[in-house]
Amino acid sequence: MVRCLSLAFSTLVRTTLISPLAAFAPLFDVMPRRSAEVSSFAPTNKPRTTLDEKSKNGEFTRKDAAWRGTISRREGAKFPPEDNRYHLYVAHACPWAHRTVLVRALKGLEQTISITVVHPVWQSTKPQDDKHTGWVFGDPSGESFSNNIGLGGPFPAAFPGNEPDPFQGAKSIRELYEFAGDTDGIYSVPLLWDKKTNTIVSNESSEIIRMLNSEFNEFAKNPELDLYPEDDLNQREAIDAVNQWVYPTINNGVYRCGFAKSQEAYNKAIEELTDSFDRIHEILKKQNFIAGNKLTEADIRLFVTLIRFDEVYAVYFKTNTRSVAGAPSMLEYIRTIYRMKGVAETVNMDQIKAHYYASHPDLNRWSVIPRGPDFIKLLEAADN
Repeated sequence: MVRCLSLAFSTLVRTTLISPLAAFAPLFDVMPRRSAEVSSFAPTNKPRTTLDEKSKNGEFTRKDAAWRGTISRREGAKFPPEDNRYHLYVAHACPWAHRTVLVRALKGLEQTISITVVHPVWQSTKPQDDKHTGWVFGDPSGESFSNNIGLGGPFPAAFPGNEPDPFQGAKSIRELYEFAGDTDGIYSVPLLWDKKTNTIVSNESSEIIRMLNSEFNEFAKNPELDLYPEDDLNQREAIDAVNQWVYPTINNGVYRCGFAKSQEAYNKAIEELTDSFDRIHEILKKQNFIAGNKLTEADIRLFVTLIRFDEVYAVYFKTNTRSVAGAPSMLEYIRTIYRMKGVAETVNMDQIKAHYYASHPDLNRWSVIPRGPDFIKLLEAADN
């Protein structure tokens, strides 16, 4: 459910139904819902995208992730934790992917889980077949380009750190899904890939971060960090309780505002977001982190939205009733996490802004990227 979707600019909008938060599902050792044993790609669903996910009254809804395999230490697990077996495909721009990169850094798994960062600006994935646009791999030797309707830019063929696919030679994330036999038609990141069996393990960020937190401790440089403590049920309950309201109103709430197709839908989303924003502000006046006084999974999930809030969401998604810079407790909270070892290296505001402002010509025709308040400079500034 919580992952970055690729976008097609179609005139027909399909209706999907929002489903319960996958983060609360138990992490059973299950087979992926799609199998790499499919010999030929025969999708049952036409490629679908973010703006296709809309209800009848114009509300943005988000479909569940389709690939839900689990890396587990249980005996006989299909995907056991192994050093250098798994690979993450991510985008610096995507908050759902950012979750996984952040946990990987905090746990010290950079040498165990390899990573490829895709280009931030969506491009055509199969121009000969359809109008779908989405995540593509960087091409350091390629030519600069404009947005999907030939305007804006030029954008470089690769931003710093964008690399070609190292395993299948794919040109897009879509090609990896098709290689694995996907029939769902949503080509999102993060994508957790098994290099041993050449297939997708999971594209559900809430479950991937729990795997990274608990299943690779024998390889982690920081195994003592437990973001979802197994031996502290009270802490887990607090985390789950926070996730339950932060996800729909903040994490997904910014998208519900930005992709609303009716005033009614926007009004509902912005009211819920504003109420939750104020709730967070008040909570953080009394404690250091959102679910208590120690860093947890709930902070990872909240941080990746708030770090983008002032530079992107307040402008592009019309969430301008509030700002992180204008909420002292929230600003200090984000600054504290940002200054933790390894966190700043996971934040790439240039690619974040390039993605949002340049990937949706129907929302920003000329792909002009606003200068913004330089939120990162504010985080790096000396304490007052």
